[in-house]
Amino acid sequence: MDPFDDRFFMKKALDEAEKAFEKGEVPIGAVIVIKNQVIARAHNLTETLNDVTAHAEMQAITAAANFLGGKYLKDCTLYVTLEPCQMCAGALFWSQVSKVVYAARDEQRGCIAMQTKLHPKTVMEGGLMEDEASHLLTRFFIEKRNLN
Repeated sequence: MDPFDDRFFMKKALDEAEKAFEKGEVPIGAVIVIKNQVIARAHNLTETLNDVTAHAEMQAITAAANFLGGKYLKDCTLYVTLEPCQMCAGALFWSQVSKVVYAARDEQRGCIAMQTKLHPKTVMEGGLMEDEASHLLTRFFIEKRNLN
Protein backbone atom coordinates (compact mmCIF):
# COMPACT_ATOMS: atom_id res chain seq x y z
CA MET A 1 0.00 0.00 0.00
CA ASP A 2 1.27 3.47 -0.93
CA PRO A 3 2.03 5.47 2.24
CA PHE A 4 1.38 8.66 0.24
CA ASP A 5 -2.26 8.05 -0.55
CA ASP A 6 -5.20 10.47 -0.51
CA ARG A 7 -5.83 9.74 3.16
CA PHE A 8 -2.24 10.68 4.08
CA PHE A 9 -2.59 14.08 2.43
CA MET A 10 -6.11 14.72 3.76
CA LYS A 11 -4.68 14.24 7.26
CA LYS A 12 -2.27 17.09 6.46
CA ALA A 13 -5.24 19.26 5.41
CA LEU A 14 -6.99 18.36 8.68
CA ASP A 15 -3.85 19.43 10.57
CA GLU A 16 -4.21 22.82 8.86
CA ALA A 17 -7.89 22.97 9.80
CA GLU A 18 -6.88 22.40 13.45
CA LYS A 19 -4.50 25.39 13.20
CA ALA A 20 -7.40 27.52 11.95
CA PHE A 21 -9.57 26.26 14.83
CA GLU A 22 -6.91 27.26 17.37
CA LYS A 23 -6.83 30.79 15.89
CA GLY A 24 -10.62 31.18 16.06
CA GLU A 25 -10.93 30.83 12.29
CA VAL A 26 -13.53 28.58 10.64
CA PRO A 27 -11.56 25.30 10.66
CA ILE A 28 -10.88 24.59 7.01
CA GLY A 29 -7.48 23.42 5.87
CA ALA A 30 -5.89 22.71 2.51
CA VAL A 31 -2.72 21.27 1.05
CA ILE A 32 -1.58 21.11 -2.55
CA VAL A 33 0.52 18.17 -3.67
CA ILE A 34 2.55 17.38 -6.77
CA LYS A 35 4.34 14.04 -7.20
CA ASN A 36 3.70 13.08 -3.54
CA GLN A 37 5.27 16.34 -2.31
CA VAL A 38 3.30 18.92 -0.36
CA ILE A 39 4.07 22.26 -2.03
CA ALA A 40 1.50 24.38 -0.17
CA ARG A 41 -0.21 24.26 3.23
CA ALA A 42 -2.91 26.70 4.24
CA HIS A 43 -5.92 27.31 6.43
CA ASN A 44 -8.62 29.93 6.66
CA LEU A 45 -7.29 33.38 7.56
CA THR A 46 -10.38 35.52 6.90
CA GLU A 47 -10.56 36.82 10.50
CA THR A 48 -6.80 37.20 10.97
CA LEU A 49 -6.36 39.14 7.72
CA ASN A 50 -9.82 40.77 7.80
CA ASP A 51 -10.19 39.54 4.22
CA VAL A 52 -13.20 37.62 2.90
CA THR A 53 -11.03 36.10 0.15
CA ALA A 54 -8.52 34.54 2.58
CA HIS A 55 -10.02 31.05 2.35
CA ALA A 56 -7.73 28.05 2.78
CA GLU A 57 -7.91 27.17 -0.91
CA MET A 58 -7.04 30.70 -2.03
CA GLN A 59 -4.03 30.79 0.31
CA ALA A 60 -2.91 27.37 -0.94
CA ILE A 61 -3.30 28.29 -4.63
CA THR A 62 -1.12 31.37 -4.14
CA ALA A 63 1.53 29.44 -2.20
CA ALA A 64 1.62 26.62 -4.78
CA ALA A 65 1.89 29.04 -7.71
CA ASN A 66 4.77 30.79 -5.94
CA PHE A 67 6.48 27.45 -5.29
CA LEU A 68 6.10 26.36 -8.92
CA GLY A 69 6.93 29.77 -10.38
CA GLY A 70 3.79 29.84 -12.53
CA LYS A 71 0.06 30.32 -12.26
CA TYR A 72 -1.07 26.90 -13.50
CA LEU A 73 -1.34 23.97 -11.13
CA LYS A 74 -1.43 21.18 -13.69
CA ASP A 75 -0.47 17.80 -12.22
CA CYS A 76 -1.36 19.11 -8.73
CA THR A 77 -3.98 17.82 -6.32
CA LEU A 78 -5.74 20.02 -3.79
CA TYR A 79 -6.84 18.32 -0.56
CA VAL A 80 -9.34 20.45 1.36
CA THR A 81 -11.46 19.68 4.39
CA LEU A 82 -14.63 21.32 3.03
CA GLU A 83 -15.99 21.35 -0.51
CA PRO A 84 -14.78 24.56 -2.19
CA CYS A 85 -17.13 27.53 -2.36
CA GLN A 86 -18.00 29.33 -5.57
CA MET A 87 -15.10 31.80 -5.23
CA CYS A 88 -12.52 29.08 -4.58
CA ALA A 89 -13.91 26.88 -7.36
CA GLY A 90 -13.49 29.82 -9.75
CA ALA A 91 -9.87 30.25 -8.70
CA LEU A 92 -9.32 26.50 -9.04
CA PHE A 93 -10.83 26.68 -12.55
CA TRP A 94 -8.32 29.37 -13.59
CA SER A 95 -5.38 27.59 -11.94
CA GLN A 96 -6.24 24.43 -13.90
CA VAL A 97 -5.60 22.21 -10.87
CA SER A 98 -5.76 18.57 -11.95
CA LYS A 99 -7.64 17.11 -8.99
CA VAL A 100 -9.65 18.29 -6.00
CA VAL A 101 -10.26 15.95 -3.06
CA TYR A 102 -12.55 17.31 -0.36
CA ALA A 103 -13.69 15.84 2.95
CA ALA A 104 -17.11 17.29 3.83
CA ARG A 105 -19.81 18.67 1.55
CA ASP A 106 -21.06 22.21 1.93
CA GLU A 107 -24.70 21.57 1.06
CA GLN A 108 -25.65 25.26 0.94
CA ARG A 109 -22.61 27.23 -0.22
CA GLY A 110 -20.43 24.63 -1.91
CA CYS A 111 -19.56 24.69 -5.59
CA ILE A 112 -21.82 21.69 -6.28
CA ALA A 113 -24.94 23.37 -4.85
CA MET A 114 -23.97 26.65 -6.53
CA GLN A 115 -23.35 24.79 -9.80
CA THR A 116 -19.93 26.38 -10.20
CA LYS A 117 -17.85 24.67 -12.86
CA LEU A 118 -14.32 23.51 -12.33
CA HIS A 119 -11.89 23.26 -15.26
CA PRO A 120 -13.06 20.52 -17.67
CA LYS A 121 -9.88 18.53 -17.00
CA THR A 122 -10.19 18.78 -13.19
CA VAL A 123 -11.32 15.63 -11.39
CA MET A 124 -13.23 16.13 -8.13
CA GLU A 125 -13.75 13.51 -5.42
CA GLY A 126 -15.48 13.98 -2.10
CA GLY A 127 -16.21 12.33 1.20
CA LEU A 128 -12.67 11.36 2.22
CA MET A 129 -12.43 11.67 6.03
CA GLU A 130 -15.76 13.48 6.00
CA ASP A 131 -16.59 12.57 9.60
CA GLU A 132 -13.37 14.07 10.96
CA ALA A 133 -13.80 17.32 9.02
CA SER A 134 -17.51 17.62 9.87
CA HIS A 135 -16.84 16.98 13.56
CA LEU A 136 -14.25 19.77 13.68
CA LEU A 137 -16.62 22.23 11.99
CA THR A 138 -19.50 21.27 14.28
CA ARG A 139 -17.30 21.61 17.37
CA PHE A 140 -16.16 25.05 16.20
CA PHE A 141 -19.67 26.41 15.68
CA ILE A 142 -20.98 24.94 18.96
CA GLU A 143 -18.13 26.58 20.87
CA LYS A 144 -18.64 29.85 18.97
CA ARG A 145 -22.37 29.88 19.85
CA ASN A 146 -21.65 29.14 23.50
CA LEU A 147 -19.23 32.08 23.72
CA ASN A 148 -21.77 34.56 22.34
